[in-house]
Amino acid sequence: MRADGESVRIAKDVLCAGSTAKVCLPDGPAEFAKALAKRGARRPVVVGDDRALLRAVSLLHRDRELADAVFSMVPVGSAVSLAHSLGVPAGTVEAARSALDGSPRRLDLLVDDSDGVVLGGLRIPPIADPSAAEPQDGRPWWRTCGSLVRNLAARSPRGAESDETQAARLRIEADGTTLVDLDQPVRGVSVTPCGGDGIARVEVRRATGAAISVRAHTVTVTGADFRYRADQVRIGGPVRRRTWSVRAGAWALVLP
Repeated sequence: MRADGESVRIAKDVLCAGSTAKVCLPDGPAEFAKALAKRGARRPVVVGDDRALLRAVSLLHRDRELADAVFSMVPVGSAVSLAHSLGVPAGTVEAARSALDGSPRRLDLLVDDSDGVVLGGLRIPPIADPSAAEPQDGRPWWRTCGSLVRNLAARSPRGAESDETQAARLRIEADGTTLVDLDQPVRGVSVTPCGGDGIARVEVRRATGAAISVRAHTVTVTGADFRYRADQVRIGGPVRRRTWSVRAGAWALVLP
């Protein structure tokens, strides 16, 4: 969109005026990964949305270079709630200045048993939002498919569904302790890093009975082909078992 292009130009002007920045405009995921790998001693500044930040962190985690990297971010686009929740300023100019003058802050990371990463938190089952599953390259045919899925979702008679059919049968374990088992349907699970202490807040909303809230280092979910939403932008699964562990201070983000 035109507004996004203008925001990118503003960010570029502020960054180049305050540093000897090298600007890269990668054309697709492969070039994105290549540019990140060639960063040398430079500090990467992600100018984009939450998906771009998640991709950058995931790439360096995969290459086992995340611990030594320090990220900055200038949020551009509509999907930037994750960046804001992490403390990145909302305005383009403010975020670009923070990238130049801010201080690195170590943040926790959720890492699953397939080596996937989660920066801000995850939810099970994911809230129905087909747009969150749209791909990141912006190809027109993908947007057409996304529009079709949204239209079909809008027509589904969700109000006719019972609480039982909306609930999921999952076994939730926190640090080895079973919070709910398969005979206790749940309507929602969330796992969110608490800060920089290597602990996650685990909340289980049961179909019946009070919600459960605990703090844990490791969370394991077992169930029949469940899906989960990570960082509001990525749908994972279906899987039958997944374990997430908190890595304390695993990555660094420059914040005001």
